[in-house]
Amino acid sequence: MDKKKFRQKYKLFLVEGNKNIAELQASPYIIQEIFSCQPDSLPSGLSEITPISENELKKISFLQHPKDSVAVCEINSEIFLENCPVQLILDGIQDPGNLGTLIRLADWFGIEQIICSEDTVDFYNPKVIQASMGSFTRVNIVYRNLNDILENSENVNIGTDMEGENLYNIDFPEKINLILGNEGNGIRPETEELLHRKITIPRFGNSKATESLNVSMAAGIILGQIYSKRS
Repeated sequence: MDKKKFRQKYKLFLVEGNKNIAELQASPYIIQEIFSCQPDSLPSGLSEITPISENELKKISFLQHPKDSVAVCEINSEIFLENCPVQLILDGIQDPGNLGTLIRLADWFGIEQIICSEDTVDFYNPKVIQASMGSFTRVNIVYRNLNDILENSENVNIGTDMEGENLYNIDFPEKINLILGNEGNGIRPETEELLHRKITIPRFGNSKATESLNVSMAAGIILGQIYSKRS
């Protein structure tokens, strides 16, 4: 299930680790089967558990250092949530670790939905699921044409730009689409044309070695500032 075409064909994905599997209990995801070398460590109430050896776990796991269990789960149909006051809009994010971290950030700040461009890394990629640390069960992820979304949304479209307004001087509106661009190329030009406001995170240090921030780091800083003014 490490290949998107197989996940789509069989409508299944993998969740690794007892902690992540425990998060599935209170989620809409249906578990088909759990393979575990430590079945006694799994939460009570989980069914369809097949005991396996550590060597067998290594053969089916996609982690370099497998932990304890792997669950096979059914992929849910996409449901688009209307009128979310704050949404993350991801324009071509390619790194699974970044998407997983962005899902964790959304969960931390109570953001219900992330809208991904159609070329963003697959949400069900095992590395994304692992990096989200269970937060994938509480954040709605959909894939859409971003032009259609941004043109028709009632939210204010805000994106990052080196020449944008200073993040710390802005009074943010109540309804926001926070657009985050590709790790190497940033927000693509056709998406940038649909921004209502551009913001930048000012540099306070003197070092020129760091040219830019990782996209998930930048998102954390921006969301912290947005929500600090709502408390």
